[in-house]
Amino acid sequence: MLICKVVKPLVSTNRIADFQHKHLQVVLDGSTQKVAVDAVGAIPGDWVICVGSSAAREAAGSKSYPSDLTIVGIIDHWDPDAAKEMAAGKPANPAAPSGSGGAN
Repeated sequence: MLICKVVKPLVSTNRIADFQHKHLQVVLDGSTQKVAVDAVGAIPGDWVICVGSSAAREAAGSKSYPSDLTIVGIIDHWDPDAAKEMAAGKPANPAAPSGSGGAN
């Protein structure tokens, strides 16, 4: 699974019949733009969960569906900066410094 950001819809009026009327979205995976089948109704700016390979085809509705990336979920809250810090081994919420004040 991948976490991607929806950039914009992709309109393709001339396409093979197997694509049916599925919505397509341009998503950003890091700095790479990819096209994903939208199975959940995401909008630009949404952070989404995407699946690839045979899982993408099945999530789009058929194992024979011609997709290698499908949006399967919209993330309610995602902080990409905190995720980068965690990946770098930094604590996501460092403990507040202890103060010298307080009740005596």
